[in-house]
Amino acid sequence: MSNINKAFENGKAFIAFITCGDPDLETTAKAVKAAADNGADLIELGIPFSDPTAEGPVIQGANIRALNGGITTDKVFDFVKEIRKDVKIPMVFMTYANVVFSYGADKFISKCSDVEIDGIILPDLPFEEKDEFAPICDNYDVDLISLIAPTSENRIAMISKEAKGFLYIVSSLGVTGARSEIKTDLKSIVDVVRQNTSTPCAIGFGISTPEQAKKMAALSDGVIVGSAIVKLLEQYGTEAPKYIGEYVRSMKDALR
Repeated sequence: MSNINKAFENGKAFIAFITCGDPDLETTAKAVKAAADNGADLIELGIPFSDPTAEGPVIQGANIRALNGGITTDKVFDFVKEIRKDVKIPMVFMTYANVVFSYGADKFISKCSDVEIDGIILPDLPFEEKDEFAPICDNYDVDLISLIAPTSENRIAMISKEAKGFLYIVSSLGVTGARSEIKTDLKSIVDVVRQNTSTPCAIGFGISTPEQAKKMAALSDGVIVGSAIVKLLEQYGTEAPKYIGEYVRSMKDALR
């Protein structure tokens, strides 16, 4: 059984996204610990990439700041190895296929296993091309997490049947970032998912307030929040972990 299942064992899961190295890895470590200590059930760690096509301006900015600060994939692996001494909740990487491909897929995924990364999310990897990485992930017991978008339509059942870890349901068309309202008919998407898999599903993209989190969690098994957390890092820099802890607690309370 996937370690990721633990995130969904205590009611609705709160999944926090943090870009590694923004503004520095020391702050990332404190932010991850603050999120875990205040109720996050799973952490998505972003490995910075120069062309993060799924991201809006907030997370793009975090990628640029981290890369300008000298962050590399190797430094991220070393960081995770260190933080795993303290943080025991499930953790996954969110990055891009190019990062994995250029590092060497076997080397990248075996290192994920070594440092206890439970899964990887590659938003630019089409479902039809996942076999480039899926067998290697299976070999090292790392879940390759699939995404379902509002445009997936007749592919939802197919993607759901092969789901590993959890299914990432993208709430809206476009890139990441807070939205005042989410208009997608998510209930019908979740219904098709439920008919085809027992793998949990979480909704992400655009969620920033406790009210939105509560609404999305009523439909799914959990919510994913990235931009709102990354915005706190942009705003408060090295002081951000304290504010991230408070924010995560308010979001997790809304899911209880």
